[in-house]
Amino acid sequence: MTAVDGVAAVLVLAGTIYPCPGLADCGGGFVDLVAGGRERGRRPRALIDSALTPIWEANHVWLVFLLVTCWTGFGVAFGAIMTTLFVPLALAALGIVLRGANFALRKDATHAGVRHLSGWLFGIGSVITPFFLGAALGGVLSARVPQDGAASNELTSWWNATSITVGLLAVAMGAFLSAVYLVVEANRRGLPKLRDYFRVRAAGAGVVGLLLGAAALAALGADEQRMFDRVTGRGWPLIVAGALALGTTFLFAVRGVRRGVRVAAAVGVAALVWTWGVAQYPYLLPFELTIAEGAGAAVTQRWLLAWFVVALLVLAPGLALLYVLDQRGELSDHER
Repeated sequence: MTAVDGVAAVLVLAGTIYPCPGLADCGGGFVDLVAGGRERGRRPRALIDSALTPIWEANHVWLVFLLVTCWTGFGVAFGAIMTTLFVPLALAALGIVLRGANFALRKDATHAGVRHLSGWLFGIGSVITPFFLGAALGGVLSARVPQDGAASNELTSWWNATSITVGLLAVAMGAFLSAVYLVVEANRRGLPKLRDYFRVRAAGAGVVGLLLGAAALAALGADEQRMFDRVTGRGWPLIVAGALALGTTFLFAVRGVRRGVRVAAAVGVAALVWTWGVAQYPYLLPFELTIAEGAGAAVTQRWLLAWFVVALLVLAPGLALLYVLDQRGELSDHER
């Protein structure tokens, strides 16, 4: 494996790590948004707040790492993507700002009306972010990002059947992961009514996610037959593995199994991300720009690999400790 291939693998790895907590984080905002009125949604929202508060800022660190690695290692592809998909990526960034600012504000605001408005904006931001990130991914997947970004259509590159279904799939996946994790949280805290509440939502989001996954494949087949053939030809074992792992995640949560739930969820998400990576290889931009053609200087690739090792050594222990302490209930008060 060359240094260029190594950096490309790092991009796929970062793209694998980010959705596991990041989609669930946004999913918590979606579940919060549809929890009902102030009184009806009070207890579900209290559990969402308690579960998200210690970790939500850490959940998106890998997105920053992914962007920095892409623009440093593969500047041509990064420029084309940012030019062609500026609209959905800018809206995704807006969603990140909305959800983060309003998640913090709604807990600290003294006026009930401000807290209510902040809660709505938190939920809306949590829907905007995964949808538009998924729409951007759909644009790349369906070969709508040319190497010369100036030659692209800034609307149809992301407003098409593949992008819309992939965006909706990202929202549904986030809602599913979040609801499953909240089932586990409710179990751990001895809240049977909330456990059943989130169990129903996990089942609903899972069914919707399966339907949207099938719809995304069908849309890709209609939009870009070559990529569809690669996904179904190269990636079908990973698709099956991902579906089985996510199904296992739900069964674990329903049966009250705490150990292994997040591992099963991570395996399921990873399998779906790797399906995309395996199908698209060796292209950065299907079917125009390969990894070798779009790579920066060799010395840059080697330094990126070195700094990736440093980042793992520095970040991984701290993040692992954060999640362990959170699961032990040592970072927030249990709901009363």
